[in-house]
Amino acid sequence: MHNKHNSAIGIFHTHQDAENAVKELQESNYDMKKLSVVGKDYHTEENVVGYYNIGDRMATWGKYGAFWGWIWGLLFGSAFFFVPGIGPIMMGGPLVGMVITALEAAVVTGGLTALGGALASIGIPEDSIVLYETALKADKFLLIVHGTDQEVEKAKAILVQHKAEVAVHN
Repeated sequence: MHNKHNSAIGIFHTHQDAENAVKELQESNYDMKKLSVVGKDYHTEENVVGYYNIGDRMATWGKYGAFWGWIWGLLFGSAFFFVPGIGPIMMGGPLVGMVITALEAAVVTGGLTALGGALASIGIPEDSIVLYETALKADKFLLIVHGTDQEVEKAKAILVQHKAEVAVHN
């Protein structure tokens, strides 16, 4: 038995490209419980109207409200975090639980943010974490797919097809 993490991380320049990739992953029967999406929250620039929870659904209004509402309905887990040095970020998928675990366990060390700690916990090297956090600061979106070698390779092809810069981490 091994605890090997396989993941591919795609950096998308627009929420539309990220959304198109998620739709194609869904259509190709990719397990949506193995997909995480991370992006900046733009409410800070738009006078926050608010967030609300109804049952297990969180909703929001703003520039990307429809995008995040759709993503949150699709993925397992959703959250809003303020990450020092990056700012407010929205997140959906299993990475949410990993960030919370990193925060609760106080494993955030060596200058890593809680997001960085979560990425490190799935085997992402520190130089790549810096690249991903820099992409978020530049208002890009991250899609993180987890799975077997075959699932990750299939997902990677879809991410690349939708204009992502992709790296695979085993």
